[in-house]
Amino acid sequence: MTHQFAVLTQPQAETIAYTWHYEGDYSFYNMEADQDDLAEFLDVEQRGQSVFAITSDGELVGFVSVAPTDAETVDIGLGMKPDLTGNGSGRTFVTSILDFVKATYSPHRITLSVAAFNVRAIRVYETCGFKQTGSFQQSTNGSTFAFIQMERQESPQNQPF
Repeated sequence: MTHQFAVLTQPQAETIAYTWHYEGDYSFYNMEADQDDLAEFLDVEQRGQSVFAITSDGELVGFVSVAPTDAETVDIGLGMKPDLTGNGSGRTFVTSILDFVKATYSPHRITLSVAAFNVRAIRVYETCGFKQTGSFQQSTNGSTFAFIQMERQESPQNQPF
């Protein structure tokens, strides 16, 4: 599956925010579960040029936010369309995001945070070369949840000179 990346449009943001609904424990990731997160995601000024739609054959299949945290590190946040999750396509999806981030930002390190209960995602990230580096508690969705911090070091041959 080939993925294309373009800055997220307002209609795409609204589609994700209002129609992507996850089942069971994964409903934690529904945009409407936290009004502050929803407002931030829908605000074109706050999204700026740092949130990208991921499409395949013209269909919106995911998104990724990219935030450089220093000269060497890029932090990412991502989401996959609910009906595409849990079917074994996570590694291809994350690999395409990593390829895009490396080509666009040339980071030495890529970081992300994931809810600790999301063992399925953690396994995909580890398969894609991420290592767990810590944990923290975060208030969101009306409660406090444990998150795992993860990091992937990019190899020197991928770095510009």
